[in-house]
Amino acid sequence: MPRPSTPRLSPERIRQVGLEIIDREGPEALSMRRLAERLDVRAASLYNHVSNKDELLDKIADEAMSTVDVSGFEQDWITGLRTWARSYRAALLAHPNLVAFIAYGPDRRENSLRVADAVHGGLTSAGWPQRYATMIGASTKYLVIGSAMSSFGGGFPDDAAVYTNRFPHLNQAHRLREKATEIDTGSFELALSALIDGLQVQYRGLPDESTEG
Repeated sequence: MPRPSTPRLSPERIRQVGLEIIDREGPEALSMRRLAERLDVRAASLYNHVSNKDELLDKIADEAMSTVDVSGFEQDWITGLRTWARSYRAALLAHPNLVAFIAYGPDRRENSLRVADAVHGGLTSAGWPQRYATMIGASTKYLVIGSAMSSFGGGFPDDAAVYTNRFPHLNQAHRLREKATEIDTGSFELALSALIDGLQVQYRGLPDESTEG
């Protein structure tokens, strides 16, 4: 019989199906045996491509981070921060069950380290001291991760009776869930703008190295 035009197993296919399981049921549902069943192969055959579940999770998370855009730092640090933060949030929102795993840090993941390097390099090249660049990267990450972890608007019951009399200042809270996406996006943009506005004030106060000495 002729060989199939595409192999049954490939690293790309393994990551794709693994991510499908995670997206639907969370990382805890992913196992090598479960993945093998979905791929209709023996579990032992997966080990030709990936050593264990932890390595697979790293590869899946790294691929999710490949869509994060840091090209804005080629223009200026403000454009860079906005572009990075928005694309970072979009990548996480596309795979919410990966957020907690990615939040731990880049570890040895290639794309995550590439992004961190571009962010830090873009900030220091613009004149931010190393320490500030590190803290700006961390602060922006906190904002993005917090925004992606949960929905503010979606967390409120849409039953007006819950708030009547007992919580008079929340008399419109039952409308939040209906507009959760709009509220969450707008709130993220507000916080990002506030962060950048505050950073610009500090940036203008940095010593001009060209005039020192």
